[in-house]
Amino acid sequence: MLNIVLFGPPGAGKGTQSEKLVEKYGLVHISTGDVFRGLDPESDLAKLAKSYSDAGNLVPDEITIKILESEVSKYPKAKGVVYDGFPRTRAQAEALDVFLRGKGTGVTMMLSLVVSEDELKQRLLSRAEVSGRKDDADIGIIENRIKNYNKDTAPVAGFYKSQDKLFEIEGVGSVEAIFDSLCIAIEQLQD
Repeated sequence: MLNIVLFGPPGAGKGTQSEKLVEKYGLVHISTGDVFRGLDPESDLAKLAKSYSDAGNLVPDEITIKILESEVSKYPKAKGVVYDGFPRTRAQAEALDVFLRGKGTGVTMMLSLVVSEDELKQRLLSRAEVSGRKDDADIGIIENRIKNYNKDTAPVAGFYKSQDKLFEIEGVGSVEAIFDSLCIAIEQLQD
């Protein structure tokens, strides 16, 4: 089973690249952002998750883990999964390892998209114009998301580096060039 953690700060291109990986390798795409946005907006869980994300903060681990385990369980025959935006903390990474081990598998690799903060800000502001996402239109929220990423999420790369599963990929360039770099890393690991 090919389980890829596609990693990087907000605006790094995880969603774009996930779609391409899903198509090429026949994987399931699980995006925490999409899962949270897909919750019944009237549910208590959706309101709670939204209260955190609207401020640019991470949804607490126990909520995120519970939702992700439920989402992964919907695909028992999957050839693999691209985890987009998860795990975001070391506790989530450890919980994912335990959960996947219970299913007889594990994380194959973390592909980390490396993009400068200035580029991220420009991408998010541009995305806001197209998507209408309020969290992408407010520079204060963007800066808070990047700050939280650097403080809470970026250290997760060290968790996978210690397992020799971290592959850093330059996240600036054409969509196709970045995708080619991701595929090279995947195929080298599978050989």
